[in-house]
Parts: sequence; C-alpha cells; structure tokens
Amino acid sequence: MKKIRYLLILFFVALHGIASAQDLSDRVVEHIFPNGLKLLMIERHTSPTIAPYILFRAGSVDESDDTRGIAHMLEHMLFKGTKTIGTTDYEKENEVLAEIDRIGDALDMERAKGARADDAKIAELEAALKEQQERAKEWIVTGEYTEIYTQHGSTGFNAGTSVDYTIYTVELPANKLELWAMLESDRLKNAVMREFYVEREAVKEERRMRVDSQPGGKLYEQFIAAAFTAHPYGIPIIGWPSDIAMLNRRKAEEFFRIHYAPNNSIMVIVGSINPEETIALIDKYFGDMEPQPLPPEVTTKELPQEGERRIEVEFDAEPQLMIGFHKPTVPHFDDYVFDMISAILSNGRTSRFYKNIVEESIAVSANAINGYPGGRYDNLFVINATPRSPNTAADVEEAIYAELEKLKTEPVAEKEFKRILKQVDASFIRGLSSNAGMARQLTFYEGLAGDWRYILGWRENMYKITPEDIMKAANTYFTKSNRTVATLVKKEAVAAPVGDDAEGSE
Repeated sequence: MKKIRYLLILFFVALHGIASAQDLSDRVVEHIFPNGLKLLMIERHTSPTIAPYILFRAGSVDESDDTRGIAHMLEHMLFKGTKTIGTTDYEKENEVLAEIDRIGDALDMERAKGARADDAKIAELEAALKEQQERAKEWIVTGEYTEIYTQHGSTGFNAGTSVDYTIYTVELPANKLELWAMLESDRLKNAVMREFYVEREAVKEERRMRVDSQPGGKLYEQFIAAAFTAHPYGIPIIGWPSDIAMLNRRKAEEFFRIHYAPNNSIMVIVGSINPEETIALIDKYFGDMEPQPLPPEVTTKELPQEGERRIEVEFDAEPQLMIGFHKPTVPHFDDYVFDMISAILSNGRTSRFYKNIVEESIAVSANAINGYPGGRYDNLFVINATPRSPNTAADVEEAIYAELEKLKTEPVAEKEFKRILKQVDASFIRGLSSNAGMARQLTFYEGLAGDWRYILGWRENMYKITPEDIMKAANTYFTKSNRTVATLVKKEAVAAPVGDDAEGSE
C-alpha cells in the first residue's frame, strides 16, 4: 500500500484530538444506504468546518485494454460541470457536443491508420473539429464548478487518481454541507463531459511535463512496467501516449456509469455535524442513485519472477536508482513487517540508510517505501536512491544490498526496536488534528483495506513483530530472483561522424 507507514503515522497523529483508538472506534458512525453507498462520519466540534470526501474504487487498475488512462481522464472531466453548471444552455450545447463526438471519432480512426492515413482528410477533420469546439464555447461557462466552491469558503477542492481509486476532496464551513451534497450529487447524476478533446490535449501535455521530460517520472514508469509484466499495476495511471490519443467521451461515460456507482464508493464526513441529520441529508441527495453490478476484481496475478530484471533508462540527467521486491499486501502479516523494515532503513536521521549510506557520502538520498504502486493487490517494497558523485549507481546499489543482508543475518537490536516503536507511539500525540487528515485516512483504509478498522490494529500488529519476523521476511523476499532494478543513465555522447571534414583536408 503506497506509503502505508507514512499515512498511518499521519492518521495516528490525527488522534491527538481523540482520546484513544478505542474512543475513535466508538465515535465513527457508519451507515449503509439501500443503494449500497457507505457513509462514515465523525462528529467533531473543534471548529465550525467539515471535510467531506468521496472515494470511488475506480483506479487505473480497473481499466480495460482500450480505456487505459480513462480513470485519470474522467477525474479531469468531472470538473467541467453538469447540465446546469458550466453551461448557459445545455440543450443547444448538447447538439454541438454530439457533432464534436462524431468528428473526433472519425479523426482518431484516421490518425490510427499511421502511414496509411489520408493527410488531407485529417486536415479537413481537424478544421471541422476546431470549428465545432469554437461553437461550443458560446454556451460553456469555464470553471463555474470551482468558482461556486470558492465563493462559499472552500479550501482543498481537488481530486486525485491512483492505481486503486479516485478521490474527491474539499473542506467547507459546516453550514455548507447541504450545498456540498447538492453539488456533488448533481455532479454524479448529471455530469456533462464537455471540452473532452480540449482536455485530452491537456492530459497529453501533462504527461509530457510529468513523465516524458522528467527523469524521475521516466525512470519510475519504466521501472513499474518492468516489475509488473502481467498485472495491470504495470500500466501508467495517466496511460501510454497511444492510449490517451484514442480516449473518447463514450468510453469515459461508460466507465463513469459502472465505476462511480453508489455501491462502489465510500463517503466520509468529518467535522461539525449531527450524524442523524447528515444521514437524512445524504439520503435526500444521493439516495435515489441506482446501484450497478459491481465491476469485477482483477484476476490476473503477477507470476513469480524467474530471475532478476534489470533495465536502463537513458536520459540527460544525473544517475538515479530504483530497486523493487515483490511482496504481499494487506492483510498479510508480512506487510506489517515491511512497514517496520521501511522504518528501520529510512525513517529519519537515525535510520540505517541515512547513517550508513547518506552520511558516508555514498548517496545524496536513499529511501525505502512499502507498497508501490498500490494496495488492493500484491505490490512492491521499493528502494530509491541518488548517488553522490563520484560514486555511481552501482556503488549505491552495493551499499543498499549490504544493509539488506544485515537484516537477513543480524537480529535487530532491542535498542533499535524500541526506538522505532517509540516513534510510532510519538505519532499518537503529535500535531495533526485536522478534519481533512482524519477524513483522508478513514476514506483511504475503508476503500483499500475494505474496513477502516484496519488502522486500529496496525499499532498492535507492529508491536507483535519480532526480530525473527524481520529476518524471515528479508530472507524470503530480498532475493536476486525477486528483484527489479532500474537505473537512470546519461545518454552517451554521439561520436562525430568521420567523413567530409577529414576528406576535405586532403
């Protein structure tokens, strides 16, 4: 589960405003509506604010072969408004949207022919598409959805797509809860995916900025693709360029219909609320939404590796290194063990990586994170590092393996164990107590672990871990045949061709 240890620390820090884990259990109010929508609530009157979050089990892992990138694209589209928001006359606009779809589909199909495409036809369709998009602007009100929230005192109005889910977030004054329910239910019932092809170009640019032109993004994408050759975790969230180029409104609307159903979602509201009144309010606005047959879980399993996988990614940047080991996800006990291993290796300046690799000037940074790229299915324990010149990626890799070997052969000392557990305990009483932090964690664990109560048992399980458990896990998973290694290397300088200049001097 991505950055699971860090997220859990944040969650337990958030318990500062709640006396104990047991108290939290008593204060979370659950309600499941007849259509399958699950609502979690915590009543907290520390400030007159609320943090309502909605999570849909609709990530890139849920896409089909012809819709790669659609979950992320759909997240963009749901900020475009509805039949009443974002338009001055939906009926007239809708006629143009249908024509845009027709032209856009024809243009995509012609472009897909590659070398056999008719350039003149492409130019004609591009001109026609541009003309219809300009016509649609007559009725479009750009950014109206965001503007409404801003005018009513919102913060954190955002969304995010991962491999496992898509989440929609906002914070509002407590007296705006009904406004939120009205806006979000309208977005789910009457979404209009206007400006689809305009936004598709924006997503292409997003990919160029975040992946194609970024050494870290490029390395990570190739690393994950090499580590997962069967499971869809290996597909980038944003999609491959050719995937994005073939997305259309029909695909987005179908994905939306199936995966944004009430019985495939989790709603969490934390803040100054009355639970009984909130249940009635949510029923008023969301209760008439129709459930859908739940989309199937991914059944493809990643086969055990039969040897180390190594790749190099050429880029004009300083070297970077990523190492990943396949491992099980929650609720397997070894997942807790890897949370502990992650803390031992890279949690702060007393961690092994920092003391033995960073302070020794072998690397600028070295970090271990449990749970890439997601948590619904078996995932990776990942180590990433940046060498410090004159050391190479190979030097850092060797130093990392030396630390992993120690975990296999040397029991973690009692003093070190106590230090890590003390850090966990300290997280219970530090700082963060926001409604948003609480809402995010409840949403996250209910959505991914299947039950928010997973967080209540995490600390207890951490205390069950023994040095022998760490040695066993290290020996089981930290093997050469189970690892994928990706290295970012500088492109070699292209040698100047021998030819004209030399001949001309003769």
